[in-house]
Amino acid sequence: MTTELDFIVALRAIATAPEARGLDDDVAVFGDLVLTHDMIAEGVHYLPFDPPASVGYKLAQVTLSDLAAKGAVPVGALLGYCLGEAAWDRAFLDGLKEGLGDCPLVGGDTIALSPGAPRVLGLTAIGRAGERVPDRAGARPGDELWLVGTLGGSAAGLALLLADAGASGPLVDAYRRPRALLAEGRAMAPYASAMMDVSDGLLIDLQRLVTASGCGARVDLATMPLSVAFVEARGCSLDARLFAATGGDDYALLAAIPTDAKDALRKSLPSAAHLRHIGVLVEGSGIELHDAGAPVPLPENLGHEHRS
Repeated sequence: MTTELDFIVALRAIATAPEARGLDDDVAVFGDLVLTHDMIAEGVHYLPFDPPASVGYKLAQVTLSDLAAKGAVPVGALLGYCLGEAAWDRAFLDGLKEGLGDCPLVGGDTIALSPGAPRVLGLTAIGRAGERVPDRAGARPGDELWLVGTLGGSAAGLALLLADAGASGPLVDAYRRPRALLAEGRAMAPYASAMMDVSDGLLIDLQRLVTASGCGARVDLATMPLSVAFVEARGCSLDARLFAATGGDDYALLAAIPTDAKDALRKSLPSAAHLRHIGVLVEGSGIELHDAGAPVPLPENLGHEHRS
C-alpha cells in the first residue's frame, strides 16, 4: 500500500530544484512568485450530494489557503476540470468564481470522464510573495505555537451530513465552505519562523512541521480553539478536543513564533482574527500532548493521510 508520504519521498528524486523546497512545503517559490496546486475528489473531499456551487467554492478556498500560509497575495489561478452535466458545471463555476474572489482565473484544462466516474478537480494558484515566505523547516526549540482559526467544525459537519444528507447549519457550512485566511496569513508571515495551514488535522500537520524543522512540540489540548457551534454539538470534553485536533479540513493557520515577536504579531492581525497560543517547540522530536498540565497519550490516528 502506497501512502502519501511514501510517494512524496519517491518524488524528491525528481523535484530537486531549489524552488521545490525539498517538497517539505505546500508551495514552490520562484523569485517573488508562490505557486501551489490542490485537488479535491468526490467521495474524499466532498460528498456526491454536496451542492456543486459549494464544491467550486471549496476548491478555490482550500487552494488559496496554501497561499495564505505563506503570506502571499493571490494573482492568478488555473483550473483542471472534469466535464459533467451542464447544470452541475454551471453551478460549480458560480461557486468557483465566488471562492476565487479577486483572484483571476487565467487558464487550465478540461477533460471528460466515463459515465459514473467520480470527479477529481484541481486548481493551481499563483501568489505574489510578501517580505518573507515562511516554510515548515524554520521552527526552533523555544518558539511558541500559535493558531489562527478554529478546529473540528468541518469534521463535525461531515459527520452530520453522513448521518443526514439534508443536514444544515454552521458546522455543515464549515465543511462545505471553508475560508482561506489570506489577510491573517499576510499579517503572520513576517513574524513566523515556520507556518502552514491545517488541512489534514492539527496533530498530523504539526508532526510534519516539527519533522521538517528537526525539533519536537508540546501541545496543551485545553487550549484547542473550538467554535460555539462545535461546543454546542459535541461539547468540550477531552474526547471532543482530540476529535477537533485530528479531524482536518479546518484551514486554520499554524505558526511557530519566536517569543520576542508575539506582541508584534498580536498587534498586526485583523481585529476579528481568532488567535490562540497552543504550545511550544522543544528539543527532540515528535509531539507531547497535555491537558491542563496532565499528560495525554498521543492518539493512534493523528489526522487524515491519503493511502492507495
